[in-house]
Amino acid sequence: MALTVYCWLLCLYPGSCRHEFGEEMTSVFREARSALPPALAAKISFYRREFCGLLSGALRAHLDRLFGPVIPLRRFSMQRQVRFPRSTVFLMCVILAGLVLAIHKAQNVVQMKESLPPATATAWGPVLWGLLFALALILAAVAAAAAWGVLFALRRTGMHRLDGMQTWAEHHWRGPTKPGNSCFDRK
Repeated sequence: MALTVYCWLLCLYPGSCRHEFGEEMTSVFREARSALPPALAAKISFYRREFCGLLSGALRAHLDRLFGPVIPLRRFSMQRQVRFPRSTVFLMCVILAGLVLAIHKAQNVVQMKESLPPATATAWGPVLWGLLFALALILAAVAAAAAWGVLFALRRTGMHRLDGMQTWAEHHWRGPTKPGNSCFDRK
């Protein structure tokens, strides 16, 4: 009965959203409902959260359709683009700190070069830059190996992510949206 109510409430969405996301939302609701614990409080909490989310999502979709995406509630919006993992912010800060340190070191090198006699400065310039470049490559390789090691230990590498991925045919014919399995296929 709850699935029927959910399908009826999906009709509150604009037609384009309903046709694009309706079957997926129905299958996710069906899977989440089947994984519910038998406790009554858990069921009440689940249905309240799902139905309130469905109603607020339908309202948001209609407001977006009328006025454009002016209300910045990213939590409730359905988006197709890929989001970056949270670790990206940390890694970008590390890269920024590395760039600031590199600029500071470059300023020190320029000051050191200006204080040397002209013949010494021209002889040591290419050697110093070559050593700095080699050191940067080694540090980059060590950082990349460490990052890959952490991701491998957490089982988050591309190899692990693609391991359980279904092909289009598996998803289409054996997945959650089989023909006749959705509330939109009823007549």
